[in-house]
Amino acid sequence: MLRERTKMKKGKRFTDSTRVKKQNKINLSLTEMYERFLLFKKSEGLSKQTLFDYDVHFKYLLDFLERDLMADEMTTEIFLEYRNYMLNDLGLKASTVNIRLRTIRAFLRYSYEEGWIDQPIHEKFKPVKAPQKEVDALSPREIKLLLSQINDDYYAGFRDKVLFFTMLDSMARISELLAIKRENVDLRNGVIKLEADGTKTKVDRFVPISTRTSKLLQEYINETSDFEQEILFLTYDGQVLSANTVRKSLMDYGKAAGINKQVSPHIWRHSGAILYIMNGGDPFSLKSILGHTTLHMTNHYVQMANTDVKKRHNQFSAIKSLFE
Repeated sequence: MLRERTKMKKGKRFTDSTRVKKQNKINLSLTEMYERFLLFKKSEGLSKQTLFDYDVHFKYLLDFLERDLMADEMTTEIFLEYRNYMLNDLGLKASTVNIRLRTIRAFLRYSYEEGWIDQPIHEKFKPVKAPQKEVDALSPREIKLLLSQINDDYYAGFRDKVLFFTMLDSMARISELLAIKRENVDLRNGVIKLEADGTKTKVDRFVPISTRTSKLLQEYINETSDFEQEILFLTYDGQVLSANTVRKSLMDYGKAAGINKQVSPHIWRHSGAILYIMNGGDPFSLKSILGHTTLHMTNHYVQMANTDVKKRHNQFSAIKSLFE
């Protein structure tokens, strides 16, 4: 007599409620899902720039698909093909591809968790491996050379000088710097409060500044008091300064100084971070000042600082002084 096969219960449970859910499932289009996803992201308080980037990256996907897909048409293979298209057909850098993937993966994960799609496409639609890029930075000599190009006899030049000192010292992002309010500058304690609305992480952050920067800020605050504006850094006629104006100024000063590398607010911030480590700062306090959520990016600055130490060692080592 044949032995009765033991009943097994493997895999996901399939209950009556599951059947009802399957029967009542709405087959949304890709665009409809994205619109609901974006509404959720807006409710999280993401910045306008981040939401704009989401739209741009979604449009890239639609351009590739050439039509709107329905939920039951969405497969892992389609999205893997999109990744290959960006890498091989468009020839985009791995870093650029990963930026676009990050947005779409977040959308796919949300769609799966909401039950709009059956496959966890985001689990296989992963970023591509990219070579770790060395962080660009200016040397102390280049920073001094750039600052020496500023004519602070005029308001715009003096404002630029104070702004560059503050950015290098506090290592604030350009968007954070231009959102600083006068009332949030604590010169007595050498601290500036960056309000949550103006920070990337949407959390208040306090950044320290040196005595030299505090003195410059005191002079600048006194000089601009008649503008009666709450924002700290202003144009010559008392208007809020734009990020593009700061970018152009840095680039122009860099060219005047004969610096043959990219000079931007991003590079200026990197330079401040690397010098902080080189001068004895620790990664944990740097992470807090920069507003990073993890030590991953902060460690890049540590590696860059170590590279510079090696260069200086080759130049000033005891062995070199003895035998060369």
